[in-house]
Amino acid sequence: MMLSGHRTAAALAVMAGLLASPMPRALAQSCPAPLADARRLVLVTAKTMNDMPAAMELYERASPAEPWRAMGPSEPVVLGRAGMGWSHFFRRYAKAGEVIKVEGDKRAPAGVYPIGRSFGTVPSPRPGHIQVTDDTVCVYEPASPRYNTIVSRRLAGPVNVENMSRALPMYRRGLVVDYPTDGRARAGSCIFIHVWRSPTTGTAGCVAMSEPRVEALQDFVAGGAVIAILPEPALGRFGACLPKPDARVSAR
Repeated sequence: MMLSGHRTAAALAVMAGLLASPMPRALAQSCPAPLADARRLVLVTAKTMNDMPAAMELYERASPAEPWRAMGPSEPVVLGRAGMGWSHFFRRYAKAGEVIKVEGDKRAPAGVYPIGRSFGTVPSPRPGHIQVTDDTVCVYEPASPRYNTIVSRRLAGPVNVENMSRALPMYRRGLVVDYPTDGRARAGSCIFIHVWRSPTTGTAGCVAMSEPRVEALQDFVAGGAVIAILPEPALGRFGACLPKPDARVSAR
């Protein structure tokens, strides 16, 4: 039985709405989906595309027409061992010389994505929680029709997969990032928020933090949220779609 899917069509189905005043309609339309309609935001930033250490800040707003409000100070997180690379679907934001993510590059995908279901080897009463067992795998074989999908090992077939139950302590608790991908472009797969090995150890392309912070984040995103993974120099490329500088200062 398929446990969870985070495929391109599902992630891209979240459309940017037309926002009401005080934000101009043209500006609202320029915010990428799913950021335009989001009311909770997990903002993860690193100093450069190649940095592994990063910071996480949480924001919320009452409606898409309201400004973002910081929910507390920034928290340390880690990214892929090679930093980050622009997602295939956010490559229009890349500047000359900036890396585009591909499968196996050890980079977190720069861009904005819905946060999906919680998962983990630790049981949880959260709706839709994926209980990781010995049979739970994530497919990272681009040629597979189940690429970028969490399934049982039996359904995955003889392809390259990550056995999630063996990734301890990282997968004790986590959240699926509904990452749109493209197997033909080898655009990357199995992007999660999970427990770190240590505050100085990078990931294979995910966002990782301490276990108490993962558990708290599972609660924060329960009603729906998006994650923005970005290098600090790129924040201005999203205009007013992201928190204003004064809001970000108050969160640090």
